[in-house]
Amino acid sequence: MLIKKDLIFNIYNKIIMSRFQNRRWLVIPTAITGSINFNEVIQNNAENLRLSVDESETFVKYEITEVTESFTETHIDVEGNEFTSSIEAGIYGRPSFYKSEYKEYNHAEILDLLVTPDWSRVSEDNSI
Repeated sequence: MLIKKDLIFNIYNKIIMSRFQNRRWLVIPTAITGSINFNEVIQNNAENLRLSVDESETFVKYEITEVTESFTETHIDVEGNEFTSSIEAGIYGRPSFYKSEYKEYNHAEILDLLVTPDWSRVSEDNSI
């Protein structure tokens, strides 16, 4: 039965993955949930956060834009004035409380994490 669940989960994961290419999940300690600006993440409030089984961690999700190459553009406004704007290569859209010490996941990675015993209670019949 577990093999069938894994197969279904893997097929679902591959189909759905393309829907969330720019979404990221950031696992954080629950102690910092007061630092979350909920305008920067998809969740609305702390009550909507999923907790790990031991309640020491939670996660937030957000959309990112990844710029792979720096570039500069020249623009001309309606009055004929020319100005330039530059964009540096990098990842944009991370919340202000982001720290590299917190683990950031893509969709497939967070799904793998959430089925572990740290994030899902397993009953005696091995169902989640």
